[in-house]
Amino acid sequence: MTFTEPQPTQLALMLLGRGSDLQSERGVDCPGDLPPASDPDLVERARAAKATLGDRLFILGHHYQRDEVVQFADVTGDSFKLARDAAARPAADYIVFCGVHFMAESADILTSPAQKVILPDLAAGCSMADMATGQQLLDAWDVLTDVGVADVTIPITYMNSSAAIKGFTGAHRGAVCTSSNAERALRWAFEQGEKVLFLPDQHLGRNTAVLELGLSLDDCVLFDPHKPGGGLTPQQLRDAKVILWRGHCSVHGRFTAENVDDVRARVPGVNVLVHPECRHDVVLKADYVGSTEYIINTLNAAPAGSSWAVGTELNLVRRLADQHPDKRIVFLEKTVCYCATMNRIDLPHLVHSLESLVRGEVVNQITVEEHVAANARIALDRMLALPSVTSVT
Repeated sequence: MTFTEPQPTQLALMLLGRGSDLQSERGVDCPGDLPPASDPDLVERARAAKATLGDRLFILGHHYQRDEVVQFADVTGDSFKLARDAAARPAADYIVFCGVHFMAESADILTSPAQKVILPDLAAGCSMADMATGQQLLDAWDVLTDVGVADVTIPITYMNSSAAIKGFTGAHRGAVCTSSNAERALRWAFEQGEKVLFLPDQHLGRNTAVLELGLSLDDCVLFDPHKPGGGLTPQQLRDAKVILWRGHCSVHGRFTAENVDDVRARVPGVNVLVHPECRHDVVLKADYVGSTEYIINTLNAAPAGSSWAVGTELNLVRRLADQHPDKRIVFLEKTVCYCATMNRIDLPHLVHSLESLVRGEVVNQITVEEHVAANARIALDRMLALPSVTSVT
């Protein structure tokens, strides 16, 4: 196979679909730069629509969104920060959430019934959130009940989960957590019960339990919802302290320990900074581990001339590299692609949503049924009642 050397970029990346590399994915076309919107007037149309709507409109932009979308956000942040900011704007009739489906659901749960939450593209989902469905969780809980441990198990769900999962968690004495307060949430859960069912991200649960709470890997078991009994014996479930759901982030799950070794060999003195959604062996080899806000704050405070390899979504890493030209900031992996679902929100979809609102038409509204929202709100409120942290993701 012929190897085609990619054109050098600021991040020294070889994007999927560019050249041939035995370690890159097949059949995925991911050009180095996202294509521009076909209509050159879209930027001006977005500005005009936003100006017309004025204070009735509040646009939220997740850190992983495209630059063409982020430029119109009133607030940028991570999933929970944005949902919380939406709740703090009761005067806004329309909350346009440039993110993914579970984020818009959380915003709808935390805002008033009079406010309308809009997701510019309904296809913008989250592969991790989709790895745990409400029915799967009900079936899993039946397994725990049959084994005799449901009564002593507290469910903790990551923000990256559906409203149905959050609702179940709230109805079963559990809480929502973020990657910033996962340690506090797990400690709280162990004060309520003997075991924790952590979903849907196995890596965040494992990293928190082992590295923050001091549990062993043997204290954790992996529950596979696609296997009878979760693929575990009754005794394994009885012995476990943390039952991890078999789910992961498709972006953070790509990083490997070999990526860390490779970047250290390529970049002398590099600091490796990763998100706790990364695999356990990657986190063990990293120099710094933390949430999206932690990553941003760490790079903001880093000294000029320092070198960083960052293990999180590419849009954010590129934006941080542009914001800090005095530092060398590279992506942890060399064969990468954007988060496919985050990138579904583009300028054409945003303009369509805004111009529809100007005409009095509400498109792509996200609504959580009240009986689900009520229990999900309980789980979110329990998280809010945890001791405060400096940043949330």
